[in-house]
Amino acid sequence: MSGTPPSCTVARYLALRLAELGITHLFGVPGNHLGPFLTTLRSEGDIEWVGTPTEGGAGQAADAYARVHGVGAAAVTYSVGAFNLLNSCGGAYVEQVPLIAVNACPPYEQWQNFRAVGLLTSHMSPRAESNLDVYRQVTVDAQAVSHPGLAPTQIDAALTACLSERRPVYLEVMEDLWDAPCPAPAAPLVRRERPLGERGRVLLEDAVHAILTLIEQHPGPDGRPRPIVWAGEETDRFRLGGELVDLVEATGVPFCTTVGAKGVVDGQLPQFHGVYNGRASHPDVHAVFKDWATCRIGLGAWSTSKNLDGEQSVGTDWVMAAHGGVSVGTSYFPDVQLAHLLPALQDALVKAYGTGGLYADYYAESYSYGGAPADRPAGLAQHRASLNAGGPRFRQAERLTYDGVFDRINQFLGQETPERWTVVSDAAFSLIGSMNLSVPAGGFLSQISWLSIGWSLGAATGAALAPGRAGARPMVFVGDGAFQETCQEISTHTRLGLRSVVFVLDNGHFYGIEQMLVNPAHYAERDPADADFYNILHPWHYDRLAAVFAGEDTPANGVTVARPAELDDLLARLADPHDPVNAGPLLVRVRLHRHDYPRAMAYKVPRSS
Repeated sequence: MSGTPPSCTVARYLALRLAELGITHLFGVPGNHLGPFLTTLRSEGDIEWVGTPTEGGAGQAADAYARVHGVGAAAVTYSVGAFNLLNSCGGAYVEQVPLIAVNACPPYEQWQNFRAVGLLTSHMSPRAESNLDVYRQVTVDAQAVSHPGLAPTQIDAALTACLSERRPVYLEVMEDLWDAPCPAPAAPLVRRERPLGERGRVLLEDAVHAILTLIEQHPGPDGRPRPIVWAGEETDRFRLGGELVDLVEATGVPFCTTVGAKGVVDGQLPQFHGVYNGRASHPDVHAVFKDWATCRIGLGAWSTSKNLDGEQSVGTDWVMAAHGGVSVGTSYFPDVQLAHLLPALQDALVKAYGTGGLYADYYAESYSYGGAPADRPAGLAQHRASLNAGGPRFRQAERLTYDGVFDRINQFLGQETPERWTVVSDAAFSLIGSMNLSVPAGGFLSQISWLSIGWSLGAATGAALAPGRAGARPMVFVGDGAFQETCQEISTHTRLGLRSVVFVLDNGHFYGIEQMLVNPAHYAERDPADADFYNILHPWHYDRLAAVFAGEDTPANGVTVARPAELDDLLARLADPHDPVNAGPLLVRVRLHRHDYPRAMAYKVPRSS
């Protein structure tokens, strides 16, 4: 019996646990230390290995996969791979994304040789804890597995923490442990929610009472309550989209979302007003959120600089329920979980104001928000139409602009394409431009706080493969500088046959958002040489990279558009399922003027004298 293979090994144990979490794809870059695990993974057959050109791209794919599915995983090899993955793991930690980072490290005997005679082999550091210590900064649990008998306990502890805290965890496994025998998985993994005890119930009731009091203390001119909800990222991370819909439908309360939460619910809900993003908001959205509404109720929204663009703080007429507590004006109620608050608040509002009692067609009311009455829509339907506008203004332009592109894309997504799309937006002007696109629930992904440029390309891979959005085409918006960071991830799109459409917004080969942040006066001038030297990029023919990545059996296409008519023609081709441009990924180089910028950023630009 000594030659009988063990019923379970450390590699098989981890593979079984990942499959138990519903993970169907593992992203990463292989190495000799990782090889035995990948061999076992393939023999199990439940999880497909997706090798990516870079560890950063693997992390971005796992990040987006987790946002859609609920948990994702990436695997790399020691030090050289792990440190490349660190940026993606850091972003997932900040943005509360459950990502499992697997790091295969040198075997036990090599560490013993190092301790005895100082022999360093490939990828090793003189500090044996270097990888572990670094990952402890960006995870909720980090385990170094060096004993096969302890491996199941350590793996289960990390994965349970990942599910419970909804943040990344780290598993470092020595190479010679992969084939070592260990006990098989026993009880299933279970997310451990924070219990609602007696003290918690009191705090919850007090928080709900304080919210109702705030609403009553801030009536509108007619004496009626005018709250507006600001739904945020945690409604997505905690999978509370259904509870959010229940609340707004039962109460009728109007709501906006943050940029990062715009895809949590369907943008066609009658109570949905748009994306509130501080001074970068659509003028109609900003007016209703700040002028019409008399108090604002943030549910899962983060008060980050991107969510409050141009604003530095919230006011005393705000509620902010996030990070495990609730601020109501100047009062704070700790240990109030969002999952408990949403239904409790719904019940309280319905009891106080009746079913649908907070519904308001604010555009039908006569209030002034800085524009003439003739300039504002007559009602909610007209408002939604204005947000989805495009068409005539776009077609009359001589060349493409940021606003023209996104107006036209909005029209395409809403009226012209029969396919399901997932919009994946990169940082900077891409994010600002795409935040007002009308998308269905689950149809928008962005990295709203970490803002690692180039994130979108790897993320599109994970979004396309994740259960729940599989079959939806990724539509990526990425700036030229961001694209240069991670362009090789298009290779993965091509190899997998993903029919992604990647719009590279080429504004004259320079970092437009950095120029806006450091010296916005550039945009008030018309001298092409006045950009700060360090923001200038080397120009690429982005569309031609499609030929580099394409293979005989793996098509990829590239085009350039510089005028509205050219974009119109391209969108017509995208809507035609028989057009060969839809056979694989498509790189679209969008030529824009260097002085152009999204209208939402106009508040930063000084007026020309």
